[in-house]
Amino acid sequence: MKQPPFCTPGERNDLGGHTFTAEEIIRFAKKYDPQPFHIDEAAARASVLGGLCASGWHTAAVWMRKFRDFSEAAYAEWLAEGNPPYEMGPSPGFKNMRWIRPVYAGDTISFANITHSWRASASRPGWFVYTGIQEGVNQKGEPVFSFESAGFMRYPAE
Repeated sequence: MKQPPFCTPGERNDLGGHTFTAEEIIRFAKKYDPQPFHIDEAAARASVLGGLCASGWHTAAVWMRKFRDFSEAAYAEWLAEGNPPYEMGPSPGFKNMRWIRPVYAGDTISFANITHSWRASASRPGWFVYTGIQEGVNQKGEPVFSFESAGFMRYPAE
């Protein structure tokens, strides 16, 4: 039986890109992370970061949106190919989230998921746990964001 997305160790899924605009950065930061280098262009230029940049939480939120959009499209394609349904479950958590470089206004970040492992859940019969590395890379090819993730998936056993 073919495995659904996120289940083959080494599998890389490109989740898509996003350009962070100054207006979007300021709007998000005013609501969730109102630090001067996120909400004021002059203060940002004078800061250690040297320019207006997105909150790390903003970067993480965009990754989540890209992951969900990719997951939904992959699921529709999976079903269209005649495969059995599966259920994406919750995440038991993440670790080692890193904001490696600032994401400046105008930067385009390409997000990806790389599957690390896939195993049966010890605590939830019929469920599997997949782990992965999540990353964001700017238009210069520089890593700006990463974390290690885990998620549950219910999938019919072979």
